Amino acid sequence: MSSSAPVRALLRAGLTVSAAGAALGVGAGGASGAELAPPPVASQAGGLGNLDVQAATAALGPALAPAKRLKLDPLAGTGVDPLDNAVGTQVADFQPVSTGMATGPLTQGGALGDLPVTGAVSGLLPG
Repeated sequence: MSSSAPVRALLRAGLTVSAAGAALGVGAGGASGAELAPPPVASQAGGLGNLDVQAATAALGPALAPAKRLKLDPLAGTGVDPLDNAVGTQVADFQPVSTGMATGPLTQGGALGDLPVTGAVSGLLPG
């Protein structure tokens, strides 16, 4: 028992010093964060009223074009694609139902425009 008493005292001292350091760090971080905060920006009444929509659309077109053609599933077509796991079933004479309809465009290396729902919406984006 006598050998565990110094170890416990040393652990208590270490925890006390750690807690004090953390408290000082939080206090110093809060004070310095308040001094470094930028001043608030005065907003105008017509914030976006002066925006040139045609110029913004022309500038966004080349920036969004690669994103619209980007392959969404980088593992598509490989043997380790986690989305390539379609499950299907058929009850009696009804048509079979499968999850492949939802994950198929992704597992085939589809982009944003190839997806069933977002394909039509991505046509509205410039580019």
